[in-house]
Amino acid sequence: MTRFASVAALFSLLVCAVFAHAQKLDLAVNGSTLWSPKNTTASVGFLPPPLKGGTFVGGSAQYKWHQHLSFNVEGSVRYHQGIYNGFQPYRPILYDANAVYATQFARKVRGDFMAGIGGETLLFYYPYSYCGIPSGGCRTYIDRTHFLVHLGAGLRYYVWRNIFLRPEVHWYFVPNNYEFHSDNVFRLGASLGYTFGSKPHKTP
Repeated sequence: MTRFASVAALFSLLVCAVFAHAQKLDLAVNGSTLWSPKNTTASVGFLPPPLKGGTFVGGSAQYKWHQHLSFNVEGSVRYHQGIYNGFQPYRPILYDANAVYATQFARKVRGDFMAGIGGETLLFYYPYSYCGIPSGGCRTYIDRTHFLVHLGAGLRYYVWRNIFLRPEVHWYFVPNNYEFHSDNVFRLGASLGYTFGSKPHKTP
């Protein structure tokens, strides 16, 4: 987790350095939690657990290339390890790239509606180091990655100058998400961000 945080911090600094003078760039950090529906049709004796709960932290970058259209990349990782089926520590990571349609509702209020694709990576941790991997070396986890489809919506409010707060909801459809009992996962949370460039709340 420490290595991931260091890489994320370095990436954020590089993005800021490259795009500090960009006219249409939003950078944000977010906090959220997951929820997934209960499987009411399962008839097997062993039912995989739901992918829900926990505190997720992450960030996003959004570049506006048209009056209403933007490109967005984002990612979220569970801050503390979860416990899979009561015995194995694990950590989910969600990431995606999206096309965004933005519309102005009021002077300081804007809606962001996004759709895209991405991935779900699950890290399952061993209680000991495993040193038998073909590439050599040792590691303390195994990983599983699944493709996902993403839809999201957020309502941003510019609280002061170019600083905004955006409550948001995200839906992930993860085909063959067999480690958990549903292919549908929802992420609920909020982002705190900054818009680089001219005043973002001016109506064109």
